[in-house]
Amino acid sequence: MTDDIPVQQQISFTQELWRKSTHMFALVIPGGYYFLQLTKIGMLSIMVPITLVVILADVSRLRGWALWRQGFGRLFGGMIRPHEKQGDFTGAFYILTTTCLTVALFDKPVAIAALAFIIVGDTLAALVGRKFGRHRFFGGKSWEGSAACLAGTLAVAVCTPGLTMPVAVIGAVVATVAEALPFGIDDNVTVPILSGLAMTLAGSLLLNF
Repeated sequence: MTDDIPVQQQISFTQELWRKSTHMFALVIPGGYYFLQLTKIGMLSIMVPITLVVILADVSRLRGWALWRQGFGRLFGGMIRPHEKQGDFTGAFYILTTTCLTVALFDKPVAIAALAFIIVGDTLAALVGRKFGRHRFFGGKSWEGSAACLAGTLAVAVCTPGLTMPVAVIGAVVATVAEALPFGIDDNVTVPILSGLAMTLAGSLLLNF
């Protein structure tokens, strides 16, 4: 979520809206995993090459290579946040590398939900937090943004096939908490991994009762 970033370090709301629109487009990842009936290996065979291209783009940006200046930068330069310009990787790098880890680590329904949590929840948290956030906590994040994140993740929980409702709701709540807490790690990493772990553990515990 971006409402915790100081105003002078934020991109404009219009740029944020465009950036989050592309972020929402990433729903094709969990959606494709499900609707194309891909196996874990099949999904990784698609995602790993895409992730390598994004890594190349980010490295070229950070190194100042012509590949970024004359190629990727012309398309995506306006969406780069100040802290990314100062030497951090982009959100695309984190979400795609985490996608590969999430698919590799978790069962298919858990992976689909965990990835959708960060895509939908983070988008709503950022946009609502930037536009309507008034009540702050944890370094500037807003209750309004977190409430929007929870609403989004619960919607994902209801729609995700292959998960029992208790497991999905636990994942949604953990995803919202992970998005809000200041771990010092990009939430594109923490949200899918922690919610995936929570759902896997919850599913295992519930089977034993």
